[in-house]
Amino acid sequence: MESLKASFYLQEDISMDSFSTKSLALQAQKKLMSKMATKSVANLFIDDTSSELLDELYRVTKEYTRNRKEAQKIIKNLIKMVVKLGVLYRNNQFSGEELELVECFRKKVHTLAMTAVSFHQIEFTFDRRVMSAILNECRELLHQAINRHLTAKSHSRVNHVFNHFADCDFLATLYGPSEVYRGHLQRICDAVNRMLDEGNL
Repeated sequence: MESLKASFYLQEDISMDSFSTKSLALQAQKKLMSKMATKSVANLFIDDTSSELLDELYRVTKEYTRNRKEAQKIIKNLIKMVVKLGVLYRNNQFSGEELELVECFRKKVHTLAMTAVSFHQIEFTFDRRVMSAILNECRELLHQAINRHLTAKSHSRVNHVFNHFADCDFLATLYGPSEVYRGHLQRICDAVNRMLDEGNL
């Protein structure tokens, strides 16, 4: 009996460590679809490149925090944030003013992506304050865009995600000399570059 219990806990631990952002995204979409069963919601998905980026962000977050549950929570909140924004957008829930904020947010995310890649490719250009400032601008635009539509809990999820990624110490570590983080950063930038090429950022 004890060996059966040990085997169960081992399997549970292994399954928890095979963290799949694509699976989480599908779960989030199914939950939303049960409330808003529309064709546009059904068409929401996170593609393979986005999923690769999210998986790498999970791995680097787990490495930095040394806390698997916290890393999972940050990425789960990021996925919920992206999916909910997509649901609102695809269901034409935003007013004209809010659409302008969403467009500003999209442009700011594009700037963030270009800056992140540029800092990686061009030596001695990285400035954590610049990266942190862009991330915080993204946060504020998102808060304004979703203010009328989502709950305080959703706003706290936004803060949870951005508090982590905009943290100057995290950014300095990610762009630092450690070989472990250089590998993570290379894979993040590869995925971001593909998303830029595909017009998804």
